[in-house]
Amino acid sequence: MQLSNEEEDYSLSLSKFESMLKTNKVLFFDSEEFEEIILHYLDMGKANLAKKALKLALDQHPKSTGLKLVQIEMLVFDDKLDLAEKMLNELYAIEPTNEEIYIQKANIWSKRDQHEKAVEQLKIALKYTDDFADVYNLIGMEYLFMDNLEMAKQSFIQCLEEDIEDQSALYNVVYCYEFLDQNQEAIAYLIRYIDRNPYSEIAWHQLGRLHYSVKEYENAIRAFDYATLIDEEFLGAFMEKAKALERLKKYEEAIVSYTRTIELDDATSYALLRIGKCHEKIGNKALALKFFNQTVHEDPLLDKGWIAITDFYMRLKNYQKALFFVNKALAIDNQNRLYWKRYATINKQMNFFEEAEFGYRKAVEYGDYQLDTWLFWVDILQFLGEFETSVQTLLQAAEFFPEENEIEYRLAGLYFMLTDDSKGKIHLKNALHLNSENHILIKELFPVVWNRKTIQNYISKHKKSDD
Repeated sequence: MQLSNEEEDYSLSLSKFESMLKTNKVLFFDSEEFEEIILHYLDMGKANLAKKALKLALDQHPKSTGLKLVQIEMLVFDDKLDLAEKMLNELYAIEPTNEEIYIQKANIWSKRDQHEKAVEQLKIALKYTDDFADVYNLIGMEYLFMDNLEMAKQSFIQCLEEDIEDQSALYNVVYCYEFLDQNQEAIAYLIRYIDRNPYSEIAWHQLGRLHYSVKEYENAIRAFDYATLIDEEFLGAFMEKAKALERLKKYEEAIVSYTRTIELDDATSYALLRIGKCHEKIGNKALALKFFNQTVHEDPLLDKGWIAITDFYMRLKNYQKALFFVNKALAIDNQNRLYWKRYATINKQMNFFEEAEFGYRKAVEYGDYQLDTWLFWVDILQFLGEFETSVQTLLQAAEFFPEENEIEYRLAGLYFMLTDDSKGKIHLKNALHLNSENHILIKELFPVVWNRKTIQNYISKHKKSDD
């Protein structure tokens, strides 16, 4: 690739400077050359070389405003704000219309967390600058620091009015719209932007993302298609398109799009996992398992990969293998309530009741307050003869489900089993009041209690009174 004359001159200046450092010969550079060299080293994170270049530059050009401004920028970077401010005031007395002075003043105020004053300085800079886009971008960033997303959004939009190709400003505009929960307004803005700049793959990609977020999946796919037409290697657009296709249950097309991401870059565990899920949806069980295995091979610490294999074997009712793989997932994330529930369910299916009880207990401990989780847990506790613990667990569940007949029937049965008939009758009355038809639960879960004539008579009387 041929370099432009400007790039070639810059490259030669850099080589010449580094040669001078090696030989200790002092060579002459004009002030602009020095500025470019210093900024290059700053961009590369080579602060010591930048400072060395600055010292040589000021020796050769002691009155250069440009170099002094670079020096001030470095002082601000090093948090030497008072010295930087003093130098800026001196420069201001000489060049009050130099926009860079106001930009650096704004930088100092920003460093002091006085962002309103930074904005004031940047607005003055707008009067003297030729690079409006850059200043509007800086103003937008200050408003972001103040959490004023509306003003930040307007500033980034103004930046794009000046420089339609500023990608960071485009990302920031979309970020502000999304943060303000203005997704439809963001879509309308991007459509207007694309009318002016139709070959912006970033804009098409962001438009697709926004359509996806409001569940307009067909429109999202169309936008991602344009992004990939403009840039055939736009991995992110292929990935997002695949997710939208999955939402529309177009699993074969989703597989094609996920596969394209693997062709463009190293296979990611996420793409492999999604391909496996898509194959499973269309009944390709062997291929699904193949991709799930590739997922965990690619990233053995991806718990979702192990869970996908767990679920695969659970659907096949191969609980022995499912148990092996859910344990793999729990070894990675042992505070995941959904994993513990799977663990409990698998053990219950295998008649490992103590392990199942432990699993449901852990699921609740980590925040699973679903009714079925409580009931499965209690029924296993009852099966294990832990009646007192069952009662305490149900009372806890009743705090989440105060009018749930299944809890009341179980409490009634357990209290009768514990020969606390008064409490048993209270909960049986509550249960019958909530759902008298469900009294069959007593017969199913507590046959000993059901066989008592007094219980059956109580239920019959209640039903008659309802009739």
